[in-house]
Amino acid sequence: MLCDICHKREATVHITEIINNKMTELHLCEECAKKKSFQMEQHFGLADLLAGLSDFETPIEETKKSTLKCPNCGLTYEEFRKIGRLGCSKCYTTFESNLKPLLKRIHRATKHVGSAPVKETGKVKKTQAKVKSEESEINKLKEAMQIAIDKEEFEKAAEIRDKIKELKKNKSKEK
Repeated sequence: MLCDICHKREATVHITEIINNKMTELHLCEECAKKKSFQMEQHFGLADLLAGLSDFETPIEETKKSTLKCPNCGLTYEEFRKIGRLGCSKCYTTFESNLKPLLKRIHRATKHVGSAPVKETGKVKKTQAKVKSEESEINKLKEAMQIAIDKEEFEKAAEIRDKIKELKKNKSKEK
């Protein structure tokens, strides 16, 4: 398939544009795709999108926008809006009031709440197999306890219950 723009080279990039609810497909060669992406970036750059999102919830006075500047790297808020990248780690605190709404809109939170690596405490870590065998043992004991209850052997059921509690207690201590 030939490029829809130059009609000379093989089309390797396929773009679907939706403008005013009308969908058009473009099949472009690499060279024309680069030109097209540059044109799209000028009109609808990622930086503009991010800056638009950041300004969405907290309107800032024009004078404050132009004077907001990172004391460490010298990046202004306007420059951040244009390039879509912060200059240094201090920019996060400098532009904090503007970044929080942006982060909240993108990530649905303003603080990272992901998982953290487990710290080693010098104890030998339990292997997954050991954990699974403990869980399996607890499940077997629960079944045995239910059978004892069904047979109305309550003393035996109480002993099994105590074993389960002890296993769970030891398991929680090892964590």
